[in-house]
Amino acid sequence: MTRNEIANILKDYHWMLNSIKVIRESLDNGSHISSKVSQYGIEATLPRSEGNPGDPIFADVIRRGKYWKKIEAYEKKVQYIQDRVHLITDDRESEVLFWLLEGKSYRWIAQHMGLSKTNIQRIRDSIVDQLSENGTNGTNGTKGTNFSKQKPAC
Repeated sequence: MTRNEIANILKDYHWMLNSIKVIRESLDNGSHISSKVSQYGIEATLPRSEGNPGDPIFADVIRRGKYWKKIEAYEKKVQYIQDRVHLITDDRESEVLFWLLEGKSYRWIAQHMGLSKTNIQRIRDSIVDQLSENGTNGTNGTKGTNFSKQKPAC
């Protein structure tokens, strides 16, 4: 992942985690029947618009499928950060990372730690650098690079 992608995930981590929880609960607790299609009264006898499935269960299955795909995308991003949190070993960086993942603002973190907002942003940049460097194992994103097969220059 690029530095910008990692920075965006850190910024969005808290709400993505909450969305995963809320969407899972709402889709699993049975509150998924759509009330947009009339089933009784005169509205049920009127022709339905074209292009939309007339079966409310089918429409709901499609809707739920889209949300499950969103959850999967969020889970991949959250898992990416969770798999790399252990790479941050500096105390200040760990503290900043913890509060970023909790959804706190730079200003709040700066006040909490007694640092400037700019310093917190620099620490965040250092965290992003470490997370992006360690994600590729130093091969700059290339797989299978083996320099032992190369001939020496001399």
